[in-house]
Amino acid sequence: MTDREQALIRLIRSNPFMSQQEMAEKLNMSRPALANLISGLVKQRKIIGRAYILPEENSIVCIGGANIDRKFHIRGPVQFGTSNPVSSMQSIGGVARNIAENLGRLNNRVSLITTAGKDTDWQAIATASEAFINLKEVELLQEFSTGSYSAVMDESGELILATANMDVYEELKPIILMKHDVLLSTAPCIIVDLNCPKETVEYVQQFAIARNVPLVIVPVSSPKMDRLPDNLHGVTWFICNTDEAETLLHKQIQTAADYLKALPEIVQLGAENVIITAGANGVYVASNNLKPTHFNAKAVEEIKDVTGSGDAFVSAVIHGWLANMPIEQAVEAGLMNAKRTLESPFTVRPELTEDLLKKELED
Repeated sequence: MTDREQALIRLIRSNPFMSQQEMAEKLNMSRPALANLISGLVKQRKIIGRAYILPEENSIVCIGGANIDRKFHIRGPVQFGTSNPVSSMQSIGGVARNIAENLGRLNNRVSLITTAGKDTDWQAIATASEAFINLKEVELLQEFSTGSYSAVMDESGELILATANMDVYEELKPIILMKHDVLLSTAPCIIVDLNCPKETVEYVQQFAIARNVPLVIVPVSSPKMDRLPDNLHGVTWFICNTDEAETLLHKQIQTAADYLKALPEIVQLGAENVIITAGANGVYVASNNLKPTHFNAKAVEEIKDVTGSGDAFVSAVIHGWLANMPIEQAVEAGLMNAKRTLESPFTVRPELTEDLLKKELED
């Protein structure tokens, strides 16, 4: 290829959706000359076709877990080493899926990329999710079962013990994401949870940097923090709980001063915006434009279930940020959605809408 042809290929590779006029200006040539250059490269099959963006391809992309959640509430005092009477319920969960449903209910276009089994559990997830989430990119695997999470809680709704069958997510590898290059490239942001293998999280990080796509990383638990990239460069939002922050920084975080000191340490790893959630003690936030700040939790009338409240917080923060709210206002939206989810028996509260959240914040 000529130098100009090579320059054009490099330009297209950096941004496949640039207009011909933009490309002509960047290459310092006329648009008709550029069109002839493109025509020649098409004939050589150096360029194949032309990209067109479909509606579902300008959507937030959530990558990670989509589980069946089974919850068991113990009646009376907890007794270890013996049988406990319980009431039980089954619901749809998974960090990435929960965030995706919250965002969908908040009137955002959302796509989910995950791996799941070809089984009745996945059918239950699909039935509950498809009204709010595009599931076309989900990879169904015959030889694996869909992820499941089982939680045992006391009468107050506090978690006592949880088990997770997440082997299917080890198959959520970069080769699967490579199939969805256009979807990822055109996303307003990508949200990835640490159910994904480390190589996948690193691939998404490098993709986001190369394509200039905002990236949100949400850990799943302290044991899965080893799946975090070695740095947080290219990460627009890093939102974790206290245990996960302690694991990341290799130290205890107990006092308000500890939180305010921990935030800039995480920002220094490369993240633009960092939030550490502290349960009833609220959240601690810092960014390149906001000094370490504490926000009080919203008062909760009665905790029905803690499952899903963290995902509700993350989704409302990102919803607010994408709607160009100031960080402080987006965090307040997250705290409100978390409060209402704690007061609900559902992992994602079914009454949630964009208008309702706005009204709740105004009230």
